[in-house]
Amino acid sequence: MTMAQARKYPIGIQTFSEIRERNYLYIDKTQYLVDFIDKGYKYVFLSRPRRFGKSLFASMIHAYYEGRKDLFEGLAMGEYEKDWVKHPVLHFDMSAAKHMDKDMLERYLADMLTDQEAVFGYKSEKQDPNIRLKDLVVTANRLTGRKVVLIIDEYDAPLLDVVHEELNLVALRRAMQNFYSPIKSLDPYLEFVFLTGITKFAQLSIFSELNNLFNISMYDKYSAICGISSEELHTQMLPDVERLAEHLHLSMDETFERLKRKYDGYHFSKNSEDVYNPFSLIKALASGDIGDYWFDSGTPTYIIKLLQKYNVGLRDLTGQDAGVSDFDVSPENMTTALPLLYQSGYLTIKHYEPMIDLYTLGYPNEEVRTGMVRSLAANYLTPAEGTNSSFVIKFVKAVIADDMEQALTLMRAYLAGVSYRLSNKTERDVQTIFYLVFSLIGSFIKVEEESAHGRADVVITLPSVVYVMELKFDGSADAALRQIDEKGYLIPYTADGKRLVKVGVNYSSEERTITEWRIEG
Repeated sequence: MTMAQARKYPIGIQTFSEIRERNYLYIDKTQYLVDFIDKGYKYVFLSRPRRFGKSLFASMIHAYYEGRKDLFEGLAMGEYEKDWVKHPVLHFDMSAAKHMDKDMLERYLADMLTDQEAVFGYKSEKQDPNIRLKDLVVTANRLTGRKVVLIIDEYDAPLLDVVHEELNLVALRRAMQNFYSPIKSLDPYLEFVFLTGITKFAQLSIFSELNNLFNISMYDKYSAICGISSEELHTQMLPDVERLAEHLHLSMDETFERLKRKYDGYHFSKNSEDVYNPFSLIKALASGDIGDYWFDSGTPTYIIKLLQKYNVGLRDLTGQDAGVSDFDVSPENMTTALPLLYQSGYLTIKHYEPMIDLYTLGYPNEEVRTGMVRSLAANYLTPAEGTNSSFVIKFVKAVIADDMEQALTLMRAYLAGVSYRLSNKTERDVQTIFYLVFSLIGSFIKVEEESAHGRADVVITLPSVVYVMELKFDGSADAALRQIDEKGYLIPYTADGKRLVKVGVNYSSEERTITEWRIEG
């Protein structure tokens, strides 16, 4: 496939009918709806991160139940369905109901109900959104003679930005609970109900009376229901990767490796398929450049507030061991940042140990890790971005020139100019700052910190040399060097044939910067 033969990519398009009618690339997910129908599922709930294809899947369901046979030609559903019975579909998209107070939210619900009522040729005189929803379902069933399909997309959108605001959260939660309250009693009139969201408010108060929701979010067989699986990338999207490789002047193997490192790594169940971020992957294929598109599309306010509330550091987010009840719970029950970071896609399942029913969580990929570094750096480091960038460039040049003395001299001056937004009194705060600085540098140099032999503060790997660095807080550079030796931090790198250099660094809380260091090797 040459550059001129590029396929059309649905950047920002979440409407199934538009994608199919205008011949955009579509990765067939209709087999999952076939599975729902075969198994008789009636109330289905799906949680996935933002920009992961939930709305497109909901739109596909909408088109199917409207009997749009023409849109499913060549897809799994097109092969399966023979009758194409048309049902009335009520589709509520809550994604626009962000940053609203209770009164605004109720007006938004009223406006959506008015639009849906108009489809069936009437206008309710009732005021309460829950009563209007009940009447709408009953009326649609009566007028068409068919049971109603109810789709509620991004059901939790009005709540996420106020998840840390007790008063606003309670008021908005009650408004949403009131709106959704008739659903269970409407069972005789409903054919199928599908709800999507990021979080699991659905498991607690919002749908407290709707206890027959089937939450498919962590089932192996639905792990790739949204996103792009590794298999889909290597088969259905092979021509697109060939085109990208040609554009980047890379081999296919190199291109697949870069895409995997940047966008792969999402796992949503115990034995999940490898899932790529669809938003970033499609943007990369469309632009011909492998960039950080998911974070650049906006880091939600609630994530930044979450990091601040729980004083989250980068080192707190890697290699977390947890039971499912620790990370897949309602935000209302959170005692740490873990649940919302997992449900929002900033952490994912990296390993599952069945013998003890334990999950290990971590960053999905390089794109998310880099984005988290930037988000945390903005909260910990006060210099302007240009100052950060200037320091990073000078530091990298010094390291590449094998001048660690100059590099650490630069770091001492830089850290002296950094004021902390946190306490600035604990070793943990200093370690976070230190780690953030090196993570920013990680855009240029490979930075690692963990191995089977322990957890060195920083490992910088260059073509001919490996620096293993340990930081002490109000201690000594000698003590830092002894720890490198005693913990065997150099051992994992002895077989590489590179020169190994130990760097012991001490940070003084009184002077608020590094004050001494020793370099050996």
